[in-house]
Amino acid sequence: MTYPATRLRRTRSAPWSRALHAETILRPSDLIWPLFVTEGRGVVEPIRTMPGVNRLSVDKLAEAAAQAVSLGIPCIALFPNTQADRRSEDGAEALNPDNLMCQAIKALKNAQPGLGVLTDVALDPYTSHGHDGLLAEDGRILNDATIEVLIGQSLNQARAGADIIAPSDMMDGRVGAIRDGLEGEGFDLVQIMAYSAKYASAFYGPFRDAVGSSGHLKGDKKTYQMDPANAREALREVELDILEGADSVMVKPGMPYLDIIRSLRDAFDVPIFAYQVSGEYAMLEAAVAAGVLDRDRAVLETLTAFKRAGCSGVLTYHAPLAARLLG
Repeated sequence: MTYPATRLRRTRSAPWSRALHAETILRPSDLIWPLFVTEGRGVVEPIRTMPGVNRLSVDKLAEAAAQAVSLGIPCIALFPNTQADRRSEDGAEALNPDNLMCQAIKALKNAQPGLGVLTDVALDPYTSHGHDGLLAEDGRILNDATIEVLIGQSLNQARAGADIIAPSDMMDGRVGAIRDGLEGEGFDLVQIMAYSAKYASAFYGPFRDAVGSSGHLKGDKKTYQMDPANAREALREVELDILEGADSVMVKPGMPYLDIIRSLRDAFDVPIFAYQVSGEYAMLEAAVAAGVLDRDRAVLETLTAFKRAGCSGVLTYHAPLAARLLG
């Protein structure tokens, strides 16, 4: 059928009709809200490179948890800003049962038991060199030795009450090892959301500032994070992580890798999440500050793009704003 029998504008002609014919639906329950935790009490510390985002002390997490629940956000992701004197070459603080992450997990579960808590598993918040794994004398990242520490870190967080373990380190084989460790200690219902396609990206700068690792990082992470030029490799990474026991997988960053999300959705029947990372957030906020974008519309449009590409959900610092707009 052709014009005038077919007029595609008919179904766009009114708000009720656009809602009725929407192919992609974004809901507050599709959002995960990342929070940065820091030492002290009563601390709400603005992050210079992420306007509108703060580091919170543990005692302030109950307020954020209540906000998430009231907005219909089902899960919070935690990232610690570990103080310099607690960092070491071997990242031993990751195994401390009273570290900042474990305190934060317990605080959230005490405040809102029904709220999901996702925890980052990698050594970069705890190492003095800023890498996600253990560093050999020649500068190599030690894959298998790092995995042993990651298992301990995962169990440490699971004991504190974490619902989702999210290994972001990109070591080969770590998902299966963590799954075995969790099963061995009876944490069979603790999920693993694997950072399966995590790229060596230019968009992580503000995050490293937020967790205090930017000044510590020696060199780069290109030997373990993925090459931005590669797409087919992401399929291999995801397939391996699924076989090793991942319950869901993540693509990080988000917007520059929508093609990766779509190819994964076409290839695998597994929940896929995107992380709209700190650089994406900061870029959007800079455009808003310059007066060239409407924040509300831009936030919803970008988040809808992730769903349209095939995501089950999105980790985004704009989660509270988006949830309010969708509410």
